[in-house]
Amino acid sequence: MGSEPQALLEFRGVRTRYGRIEILKGVDYVVREREIVCLLGGNASGKSTTMKTILGIVRPFEGEVLFDGEVVNGVSTAERIRRGIGTVPENRRLFPNLTVLENLQMGAYTRSDKAGIGEDIERVYSLFPRVAERRSQRAGTLSGGEQQMVALGRALMSRPRLIIMDEPSMGLAPALVEQNFEIIQQLNTQEGVAIFVVEQNAHAALSIADRGYVLQGGRVVIEGTAVELLENQELRRAYLGEA
Repeated sequence: MGSEPQALLEFRGVRTRYGRIEILKGVDYVVREREIVCLLGGNASGKSTTMKTILGIVRPFEGEVLFDGEVVNGVSTAERIRRGIGTVPENRRLFPNLTVLENLQMGAYTRSDKAGIGEDIERVYSLFPRVAERRSQRAGTLSGGEQQMVALGRALMSRPRLIIMDEPSMGLAPALVEQNFEIIQQLNTQEGVAIFVVEQNAHAALSIADRGYVLQGGRVVIEGTAVELLENQELRRAYLGEA
């Protein structure tokens, strides 16, 4: 295979449904080690179902989901997290009445190595000095940007090899969106964690991604490198609002 990084997450012909309604209609994705890959699409395109399928909340009725070369179709959500999938949910979903430190500790709930957990909290603090400053504050009192740092820090506490992020720009002021994506890129570069970003903000996501997929009606309609997608006329019209 040469020097191409190994595939970490793969969807092979994945089809899912809720009742009789088919949502994902034979999708293929690949996220390789240390890559940032984005999944673009409008409402009801199948983006949320993709996230739930990665975590095992939704199971395919056809096709395979692989993590690190192993089929995980029947593997529980907790076990997937133990194997190295971290998640930053939509709207960050912090525990607002818990402190920043307590929120970080919640990210290590699948672990019992106290010394390692302590080391990882210090690692998060060094990566995000603002989080260290706010460690005793309730998470609900933080700004949107600070909450995003805590959510990323919490995801890191499970020592993931892949972090999946659901709409990280949602609810953030435009100035914070750029800062937020810089933080995601920094995390990828410094920690070597692969990142799969589900996002409606095509410009922001493609500005940091290596590759991307466009999902429409449960099917991948465009895929390619971030540069190819930014130059794709169809995508520019549909997602970047250009005539």
